[in-house]
Amino acid sequence: HVYLVESGGGLVQTGGSLRLSCAASGGSSNNYNMGWFRQAPGKERTFVAATNWYGGNTDYEDSVKGRFTVSRDDAKNTVYLQMNSLKPEDTAVYYCAAGPPKPRAGAMVYEYESWGQGTQVTVSS
Repeated sequence: HVYLVESGGGLVQTGGSLRLSCAASGGSSNNYNMGWFRQAPGKERTFVAATNWYGGNTDYEDSVKGRFTVSRDDAKNTVYLQMNSLKPEDTAVYYCAAGPPKPRAGAMVYEYESWGQGTQVTVSS
């Protein structure tokens, strides 16, 4: 399995922006579908955004459409999540995940095999 490390989380005010990074090692990121999920305290892990293995297909959870953008730089083995217009309800631990290459960017937890340790995003009101 590929090893994933997230970074870029932090504390931001409502309306602010953050860019999360997910660095992959032990494998080339362009061999994987890559996804972002989040988990708030006391809640289950939910889908945020994903890109398929060659970047030609992306998917977003409805509440982040138009605000978040997932992208990948396979030369750097890194996937990004640009988050704009952040809201308090975006507060959560954000996880990066890697799964088998498929034409469609997956939105389900079970479609991913490798997970990072998570990075905390806190949006203050």
